[in-house]
Amino acid sequence: MSQGIEKKIISRIYGRGRGWAFTKTDFVTEFGEVNIHQALSSLTKAGKIRRVCRGVYDYPRYSELLGRQLSPDLDQVAHALARKFNWRIQPSGDAALNLLGLSTQVPGRWIYLSDGPGREYEIGKHSLVFKKSALKDVGFKYRESGLLVQALKALGREHVDQKVAEHIRQQIRPNACDRILKDTRSVTGWIYEAIKRICKEAG
Repeated sequence: MSQGIEKKIISRIYGRGRGWAFTKTDFVTEFGEVNIHQALSSLTKAGKIRRVCRGVYDYPRYSELLGRQLSPDLDQVAHALARKFNWRIQPSGDAALNLLGLSTQVPGRWIYLSDGPGREYEIGKHSLVFKKSALKDVGFKYRESGLLVQALKALGREHVDQKVAEHIRQQIRPNACDRILKDTRSVTGWIYEAIKRICKEAG
């Protein structure tokens, strides 16, 4: 019985692809908690998944070039924790810039705004920080909206030039522009003007 559950769980994990991070919460609607614990423990021992921190696992990315597993995807880990605790989160500052490809430097501290309590996790050599924030900062309906707002905030008005706008434009699907514009209407004036400019030319 437990082997059947283990196969189903690993099938779901493989289906999400390498880099996906998860907790038992991602499986509780389908399986019993004891069975999930046993399956995750067994799969970890078998080297099929990796324990990232307490209660969080991932399906490790692997580099053929380096011949080894890569570090956990911090954004995936953040979202796994958010699903577990039912938080709304939004990458902030350097994390937002990195995710949009506006900075190639991997930040030592990945800071996420959250409507949950402030918490910090050590993931390998990095810190994953959840900062309790006002709902207006994390209350966007779409992930792209918050990512764009936080990246622009981190850059500052004077650094959002044509080159930056063009780079951001390439990261946004043209069909996402309408919903982003509706979703971000309440943000600071200059940020909304920048989003309008980016989206207008993307459409």
